[in-house]
Amino acid sequence: MRIETGKGTTIPLITLIAIWSVSAIISLPGLAISPILGDLKTIFPETSELEIQMLTSLPSLLIIPFVLLSGKLSVNENKLKILMIGLIVFLASGILYFFSSSMLYMICISCLLGAGAGMVIPLSTGLVASYFTGKYRVKQLGISSSIANLALVVVTFLTGYLAEWNWHYPFLVYLSPVFAICLSYYLKHDDPLPDKNTSRIKNVQPEKEIINTPNNGKIDYRRLSGVMLFYFVATYLVLIIPLNLSFILEEYKMNSSIAGTLIALFFLAVMLPGFFINKILHTFKCNTILYSLFSITAGLLLVLLTRFEWSIALGCFLSGLGYGVIQPVSYEKATQTSPSTEVTLALAFVMSVNYLAILLCPVIIDLFMSILHLHMQIVPFFINLVLVLLLIAITFFWRNSFVLGMGKEYYV
Repeated sequence: MRIETGKGTTIPLITLIAIWSVSAIISLPGLAISPILGDLKTIFPETSELEIQMLTSLPSLLIIPFVLLSGKLSVNENKLKILMIGLIVFLASGILYFFSSSMLYMICISCLLGAGAGMVIPLSTGLVASYFTGKYRVKQLGISSSIANLALVVVTFLTGYLAEWNWHYPFLVYLSPVFAICLSYYLKHDDPLPDKNTSRIKNVQPEKEIINTPNNGKIDYRRLSGVMLFYFVATYLVLIIPLNLSFILEEYKMNSSIAGTLIALFFLAVMLPGFFINKILHTFKCNTILYSLFSITAGLLLVLLTRFEWSIALGCFLSGLGYGVIQPVSYEKATQTSPSTEVTLALAFVMSVNYLAILLCPVIIDLFMSILHLHMQIVPFFINLVLVLLLIAITFFWRNSFVLGMGKEYYV
């Protein structure tokens, strides 16, 4: 079976699976640590709060520069070589976790994991941009995003289960790069090769490229900065759910133990739109981003104003759906701001702000609460609701712009 790329060429299904295998591991860093955080002081009695904070934050901090480094290297270096180095470092760190004997050792390994993951992350979408174009690229960017979020949901449950047996077992998920390494053989070409027989039989025609021509063949940093800013704000708006949902449930006098299930439902909702992104764009046209923000707004309202488990679950789901559309659309817009030789670098810039938002979200929440001198857990949700309403107003007036709108080429 061969897959059309939109360039008048096809690639084998196994090559597409190889690309998907890379997407499946980019959400893994940090997941194995989460289920054992509460037991770390028992595992390592001398552990301090500062060391625990370093263990959880340093890897994410290191991911950002290595994402940018990988994107920069991809301009002149072979993408497959960069991918292989990142996957090997990722895999090596997963193996080293099984020999952990101290908290300092764990922190060092986690930093190594962050470096390896950072090198792999931009290539998960960069490879899609290399092989596909037009509506085929949009579709595959959506699927790539969905696979990453599906892996997040599955592995979250898996690591929690494995942690019940032995605190080392959750680190088994960090061995998954071995599959991507084995499949990387099928990524030996940076671009798809023509398949003359398939093209003749199926009359495959090149897809019209969706391009906003960059200035002088270079990255249009003005437009790229707009995409990055919007993606950062959108990510910050929805991160309130996985970060603060358990706290607000306690404030509501509800059972906070269901928070894990609701957060998994949120990430499940983030995953779904990617599989249907072309249909979504065709349905909502230039208002796609606007309606996505409405979905996030409805979700936050349900969490804020209702006190039923089912309605809060629906709120988490609606917020996830809205963000699930914004994520692949932001990746696609990044590809439009750059020439083909620098598309992975443009994607690296956009994907790095996702991790920047993860790092800064708790800081921004604490800052808002300190300024307002309010410490109720409902406050961050209310602030984010106000911010998303403001963003809706801006999007409505600028819905025909490059950053906040969708050109006709996506749905004609």
